[in-house]
Amino acid sequence: MKVDPGYFRPTEVETLLGEPTKAKGILAWTPEISVEEMCAEIVESDLNVAKRRAFLKSHGHNKNIPMEH
Repeated sequence: MKVDPGYFRPTEVETLLGEPTKAKGILAWTPEISVEEMCAEIVESDLNVAKRRAFLKSHGHNKNIPMEH
């Protein structure tokens, strides 16, 4: 197997910050959920994936279980 370095990011970003003022002003966009609600959805989704993986592993399917959901 060979890894193509062209697929690596030149620099990894440590902190990503979003500022929605432009989207709100130009597009009349407003968020449908809060940041807290979004984080809760992400955590719930990750927990569900972990539970599925644990279930499969406990039933002998412990090889090549994808991490994606």
